[in-house]
Amino acid sequence: MTPAQTSDTSASGAGTNGGTDAKGASVVVNAIAVLRTFTADEPLLGVTEIANRVGMHKSSVSRILATFEQENLVERDPETKRFRLGLGLIAVAGPLLAEMEERRVAYPVLRQLTEQTGETSALMLWNGDEAICVEQIASHHQIKHTTPLGARYRDAMSASVQVFLSTLPGERVRELLKSGTITFPGLDDDGLAAYEARLQEVGQRGWAGNYGESSIDEVGVAAPVRDHRGDMVAAVLIPAPRFRVSKEQFESLAEACVAAAAKVTTRLGGRPAS
Repeated sequence: MTPAQTSDTSASGAGTNGGTDAKGASVVVNAIAVLRTFTADEPLLGVTEIANRVGMHKSSVSRILATFEQENLVERDPETKRFRLGLGLIAVAGPLLAEMEERRVAYPVLRQLTEQTGETSALMLWNGDEAICVEQIASHHQIKHTTPLGARYRDAMSASVQVFLSTLPGERVRELLKSGTITFPGLDDDGLAAYEARLQEVGQRGWAGNYGESSIDEVGVAAPVRDHRGDMVAAVLIPAPRFRVSKEQFESLAEACVAAAAKVTTRLGGRPAS
């Protein structure tokens, strides 16, 4: 067999066995191209805009976006029906965390909060129907409550979930609860009314508490972080073992949490609630 024949045979083999690999690679490349069309200057894009920019058919872009939406990698704006990047990316793309303004701004405040209270402190973001941990400073105590970055919370009694829900319209809260998206075992009409009243109190008080309600061994307090528009963009959370926190200490943790959230709000250019 001549060298030329050897080369042809190898090329043929590569074409046969590598065809599927090449096709799979092109799918991944196209999916990445779709994600890369979103920028800080243009965070909201429609299917046609994306298709024109990546040189793909609209049906192909729609399929990619539908898959991304299922995985919370993109989310659809309810008014314009256009797409933006979703917080689900946090769970699979750790480097994104370093670029998050809220996370960067909150980090030194969380460190101070943990030093002050001796308990774990965390920064939580809302992903439409769940609270996600994007930063955490662990307590120095041997027994402590921590959670992996990217962990998601949907328990109605979770302090961070409560504080986010307190800013949503009542209709949206009822939708999340009745659908089971936010878990509330044994929910009935009376329980729903009581929970709505609780969220109203959270909004008025400026912080949410969970004293062993979602987990008998844990307590938690959370307070809202707001941006320059006054919109809630994050929450500061302090989780702690219940055995170490009396009712009086619980109130002190809440005060410290509210003060820390106010500092982060100020650093983001917002005005803390009076």
